[in-house]
Amino acid sequence: MNKTILLLLLSVSLFAQKSFKIASPTDQISIQVSQGADRALKYQVFYKAKEVIAASDLGLTLKKPALELRKFQILGVDSSIVDGTWKPVWGEVKEIRNNYKELTLHLKESGVLMDIIFRVFDDGIGFRYFFPSQDNFKHFIVDNEWSSFTMTGDHNVFWIPGDYDTNEYTYQRTKISEIDALAAAAKEKDIAVTSLMGKNFVQTPLMLKSVDGIYLNVHEAALVNYPAMHLKLDGLEFTSALVPDAVGNKAYVQTPFNTPWRTVVISNKAEQILASKLILNLNEPSKIKDSTWIKPQKFMGMWWEMHVGKANWPLAGGKHGANTENVKRYIDFADKHGFDGVLVEGWNTGWEDWFGNWKEEVFDFVTPYADYQIDTLTKYAASKGLKLIMHHETSSSVTNYERRMDAAYQFMVDKGINTVKTGYVGKIIPRGEHHDSQWMVNHYNRVAEKAANYRLMVDSHESVHPTGLHRTYPNWMAAEAARGSEFNNAPTLGINAEHTTILPFTRLMGGPMDYTPGLFHMNLNQFDSTRTTKVRSTLAKQLALYVTLYSPLQMAADLPENYESKLDAFQFIKDVAVDWDDTKIITAEPGEFVTIARKAKNKDTWFIGSITNAMARNMSFDLDFLDPDKTYEALLYRDADDADFEKNPEAYVVEKRLVTAKSKMTFRLQRGGGCAISLRRLN
Repeated sequence: MNKTILLLLLSVSLFAQKSFKIASPTDQISIQVSQGADRALKYQVFYKAKEVIAASDLGLTLKKPALELRKFQILGVDSSIVDGTWKPVWGEVKEIRNNYKELTLHLKESGVLMDIIFRVFDDGIGFRYFFPSQDNFKHFIVDNEWSSFTMTGDHNVFWIPGDYDTNEYTYQRTKISEIDALAAAAKEKDIAVTSLMGKNFVQTPLMLKSVDGIYLNVHEAALVNYPAMHLKLDGLEFTSALVPDAVGNKAYVQTPFNTPWRTVVISNKAEQILASKLILNLNEPSKIKDSTWIKPQKFMGMWWEMHVGKANWPLAGGKHGANTENVKRYIDFADKHGFDGVLVEGWNTGWEDWFGNWKEEVFDFVTPYADYQIDTLTKYAASKGLKLIMHHETSSSVTNYERRMDAAYQFMVDKGINTVKTGYVGKIIPRGEHHDSQWMVNHYNRVAEKAANYRLMVDSHESVHPTGLHRTYPNWMAAEAARGSEFNNAPTLGINAEHTTILPFTRLMGGPMDYTPGLFHMNLNQFDSTRTTKVRSTLAKQLALYVTLYSPLQMAADLPENYESKLDAFQFIKDVAVDWDDTKIITAEPGEFVTIARKAKNKDTWFIGSITNAMARNMSFDLDFLDPDKTYEALLYRDADDADFEKNPEAYVVEKRLVTAKSKMTFRLQRGGGCAISLRRLN
């Protein structure tokens, strides 16, 4: 309490000077907000007393009423301190500390009351705009938001082009001054729907590194009832660029209203960027009171067959994969190896003309094809302790899906199915809306909320970038929302060797990703000799991805027959956990390498994943996170000495070692390679 009083006095003193400064709990990071003679507000961010975000703009422009909310009368200032802990329903750690200082500026402009709220953590900052209830200002339309992030130099940056409809681009690694989104996008030929914003637009999460080794990650948290934030670059300044709706408006709002948080995670260590829980802490607590039905899962997928040409989604054509006997084969394999369920795609009618027609009535989500006996299969799975996982490809006819959600979810409940994978491939209906617009953001959140009412878990594909809402809706367990493993079969660019070393610093900052790892057969001409696409990864790296790319829903993506031929390597996929008590980011550098250790929930077992880009490298690190005076059996699934992601990707070695907390773990990652390790306590 004494600290809070001192902080309030400090704010009052600074208020007279029209400058306000607030520091994080240990003074690592601070924000200074200043008002110039023109009454415009700007903020700066300092890390260890060094400026890392130069003076940057704040404010909004409204279309209705037509107002510029950028030059303010300051009515008052409040500040406070919060320090507490909370336990996620599932996650990378069993408990999260939420410790920050908050500064709120109470403002008025053109008769409108508005607050800007800043929170400063030891690992970064967040700020948002709040419009309280007020008699003469109830409804408004947002035209632009001027939140900006001005960098202090021409940093290295990891980025994808700004696009209203897709986040499936290959990541670029350039200087800020070298960003050219149109040139990068021109190389892409395999993305279904694109709506590029322009040459100088990029998406968040945006990862940057300064020449003096300071890492900054720009994103947003708690994206609710608002469009996604992309960024427009002008010099060294990135400014919020909101996704418009069908008529060009950004957001329709009714007071009281909070915008999403604008976030910057900051550290001089890349590992601390990945360890940050700032975005989760800026989201609201769970809205689901009884969460006992929400369970992390490991599952098989009747999915990759269609990507490699063995089968197809539609019944027409004679290669329908989702037939009763084939799915039984997957159930048998999943049962034999201890999985929780089987995802089935192409089970329902409508796949013959679903894509590219901008057609509203496509799927009804309750009518199976004639060769898919859903009752037989759900009972067969249940007899083995498994569940089917439902697939709802909406073809982006979202109005159709919203009309049918209740019936579809009740159908799932009636069949004993408790998890749904949604998909949004194609142009959005309502026509003119975008995947990242306010209408669609609200839809994704409605799906999570409605699914919770039916006690269903959700895995969304082709959805907006996650912003930590899995804290608020822990049944929204994962999303794709980036270039996932299916792009290994994309003929133009595919997935390069560095992609999965960038994803933890970009896409995964907002939440778990359904990347679908676990591919064992790297030449994708197994069923079609004309195919030239390859998985640019060693087999050991595919195993390591189960640890480095976090998700509580993990699919073994390859075919049963490909696993049957390498059961010793498949053992790691069987053993690796999907829920965790603790996570240690051992070593990491975006675009280069990532090594992460995780402790399984309620077990004395650790798993380690280590991956590299197209460069081979030796890895060495201490195991001091293990219990002292205990011995562990370490099983290493590592690249063979002659492994190479281009020349010999499937070469691996399974090796056993005895280790303790005093041991040093060493191994070599080959080009495009990885190492997966399980550590089981022996005494």
